[in-house]
This record gives sequence, C-alpha cells and structure tokens, in this order.
Amino acid sequence: MARRPEYCLWCGREVANPPVGRRRRYCKPSCRQRAYEQRVALRATSFPEDAVVLTAQEVEALTDRAFRLRCAAEDVATAVSDGADRAEVEQLCGALVELAAEAERWR
Repeated sequence: MARRPEYCLWCGREVANPPVGRRRRYCKPSCRQRAYEQRVALRATSFPEDAVVLTAQEVEALTDRAFRLRCAAEDVATAVSDGADRAEVEQLCGALVELAAEAERWR
C-alpha cells in the first residue's frame, strides 16, 4: 500500500520521505529556517505558537487558487451533465487534478 504524500509545513511542497527513519517535516533547510524564525517571532506576541501568519498577497493567491479549483470542478460537473465525450471529461479531470495539486500549496 502506497504511503500518503506528506507536505512541507512551511511552503506546502511535497516532501520526499525515506522508507525508514524520521519523517521530514520540511522540503529543504530554508523552509525549516523560515518556520523557526516565525516561531521565534511569535513568542513575543499573543498569537498561539501554531498560528500561521500570511501576508495579504499570500491570502489573495490562496483565495485565487481555491477559486480556480472550484471553477474547474464546476466545468467537470457541467461537462458530465451535458453528456460530454470521454476525451473531453478526461481533459477536464486532468486540469482539475493539476489545480488541486497547486491549491494544496498554501504559500
């Protein structure tokens, strides 16, 4: 049985974990460093340590990815209800999967 993919706790990219040993939490050292810097900065505030701070630009990008994902899902649903041929539905499903993978990335 294949293991479920794991994602970087900082940037959301997929993390390649070895079959044995400790699982990696970050995809690269710079992501681990950014996460550490954020934890240290949050200690001086009233935010909980597991809080995620996003810039307005990052929130806008995340919202945009979620919107594009929903539109792609609606396109698939419309094509299926309209009786589109298999090739068209497969093409729309491929685009939907790509957008879903992109939407998983939250930074």
